[in-house]
Amino acid sequence: MSHRNVLISGAGIAGPALAYWLHHHGLHATVVERAPAPRQGGQTVDLRGAGRDVARRMGLEPALRAAATGEEGIRFVDAAGRTRAAFPAGAFGGRGPTAELEILRADLSRLLYEATSEHTEYLFEDEITRLTDTGEQVHAAFRNRPGRSFDLVVAADGARSRTRDLVFGDTTDTKAVGLSTAYFTIPRDPGDDRWARWHSATGGRTMTLRPDNQGTIRACLSFLSPPSGHERLGPEAQKRLLHQVFTGAGRQAPHVLAAMDTAPDFFFETVVQVRMPCWSRGRVAVVGDAGYCASPLSGMGTSLALVGAYVLAGELGLHSHHTRAFQRYEALLRPYAERAQNLPPGVPRIASPRTRPGIHALHIALRAASRPGIAQALRRFLVPPADTFTLPSYGG
Repeated sequence: MSHRNVLISGAGIAGPALAYWLHHHGLHATVVERAPAPRQGGQTVDLRGAGRDVARRMGLEPALRAAATGEEGIRFVDAAGRTRAAFPAGAFGGRGPTAELEILRADLSRLLYEATSEHTEYLFEDEITRLTDTGEQVHAAFRNRPGRSFDLVVAADGARSRTRDLVFGDTTDTKAVGLSTAYFTIPRDPGDDRWARWHSATGGRTMTLRPDNQGTIRACLSFLSPPSGHERLGPEAQKRLLHQVFTGAGRQAPHVLAAMDTAPDFFFETVVQVRMPCWSRGRVAVVGDAGYCASPLSGMGTSLALVGAYVLAGELGLHSHHTRAFQRYEALLRPYAERAQNLPPGVPRIASPRTRPGIHALHIALRAASRPGIAQALRRFLVPPADTFTLPSYGG
């Protein structure tokens, strides 16, 4: 076998999941991560369809359910906080806006780390600075450690992967979808319950508040925006921008903006999709958001990360040469990734109306979605295609 020793960049979700399945198939993984420890903070993520099946095959489902946020559904509310439409967690068979299993990204990452730490080498507080593919191995230079050689390298460090760009920078299309988003944690108010709240304000502004399992609320502020470089501003400048954009955006806005100013985990991004003509080059490959980020709008990021890791490791365990394994991995998974990236028509604009009539029309459509006939017509907008992939069986 040409690939017993694999270096993975990124200890979020795809990286540790890949390490788990590589070990399962008799391969050794080393994971390098810029953070000094498994990352804390982060928003709620959905475990759906094939991604949930991967977690089940890892034996993690009981632990994941124990760490679930307990979100009971989502309410679409107006500026005064009145409910205009609502979907319980069981809507669309548990595959609607609130998935059957919701968990904080940090909790999922922690559980994956704990499931792999005994057999995986983790190099925290470091990153790859150069990769040299000799044809026989890949030599990796690190920022803080001596360089080492590996049989393969896999970039699993997110949509803006530095590792990917060392090798694929000339071919990667990182495309903004027209939305800027900030994430942060705020205190829970006495009147908050286990339901998420989604508020659309004029000007293409959206505020989402989701309960977690730690007694706090995970807030998300999004607004329609062409590529503008906001993600390159410093955190304080980004907060000032959000104060300007969200002033007057409903009853909750002042409270949320005030809490944002002292939030310990504030993060701002321009939402993107990643498209690549090929997911491997020589002995280097990509997995998860680094290769085929569908954006948070798809509801598929976690499923793609877990399924991609499962399939890539399975093919590496099945084939004696990495080239064939990479080809099969891409052939199997690319259709699934492309379905996730094929966002419903009008997204994100349709979910972030600019005018009061547009918001009113959105609320009418959402209320109508509770009727069976209309619900089927709106299914593409409310149910991610997470169940449209059948996991291969790799034995072992």
